[in-house]
Amino acid sequence: MNKNHVVKSNQVIEASYQLSAVEQRIVLAAISRIPKNQPITDDELYPVSVDELKQLGVHEKTAYRDLKEGINRLYERSINLSIDDKSIKMRWVQEIQFLDSQSVIGIRFSKPILPFISNLSREFTKYALSDIAGINSGYGIRIYELLVQYRQIGKREISVESLRTMLELGKKYPLFADFKKRVIDTAIDQINEYSPLKVTYEQKKTGRKVTHIIFSFKEKSKSITHTSKDFYQLSDAQINLFGNQLSRLHELSHLASEGESYEILAAKIKDMLRNPHQQQQFLPHLKNLGFKA
Repeated sequence: MNKNHVVKSNQVIEASYQLSAVEQRIVLAAISRIPKNQPITDDELYPVSVDELKQLGVHEKTAYRDLKEGINRLYERSINLSIDDKSIKMRWVQEIQFLDSQSVIGIRFSKPILPFISNLSREFTKYALSDIAGINSGYGIRIYELLVQYRQIGKREISVESLRTMLELGKKYPLFADFKKRVIDTAIDQINEYSPLKVTYEQKKTGRKVTHIIFSFKEKSKSITHTSKDFYQLSDAQINLFGNQLSRLHELSHLASEGESYEILAAKIKDMLRNPHQQQQFLPHLKNLGFKA
């Protein structure tokens, strides 16, 4: 796994934006290529390859498709930063290039965002790119970054309102029970499964309403690492059958992007069933559907 590190200003960590897991992986892979402690301009083009996405948990059969689709969406994405008493909206990238023959794309970051992802001397957060490999929830990656920002403390309290703003949820999941299940629990489950952190959380109420989440976390023991010992090599027929069935389960609806059809979700789940890092989350559901090891 690539040992490159991601370095972001804390203002970007806490900014308001919404990127899918693939889009975040593309951004993070490109950021990890920015030379540290060297002058940089917006003329630089940073390559991201299919192989890098594979290392970060994207299935090899869909990696280049995901890379191209992700970078096309990323070209339209923006980020909202709060700086002093100002709110500033800027684009992530200003140019993309496709090198189809090499299965590589190139990213040119927008000029306004460069100071927040390069040449940082203070108020920044750093972590290994490999930390987020296997996390396929966009919310999971964001929450992991918010926790790593307080790594030395091991605890972070965030208001529900602030967290919703950072994740740009808008009117999604207005009920706290849905927000907890589809955003927080999904993120924490994946962080605990794949990242170097072990996380728990408590709910803090003001009156009868949950207003804050208190996250507690610590580094996992170095001797405890995720393995694929429970990975099952399913046949194409099994993947097709169970992928279609899993896509219809309400418990897995959080895996679908907004407006995504059952067919698209089923295709996504089928790819994940082939991935040793991603298959395990489906095992309880597979067994309920009749799968026998």
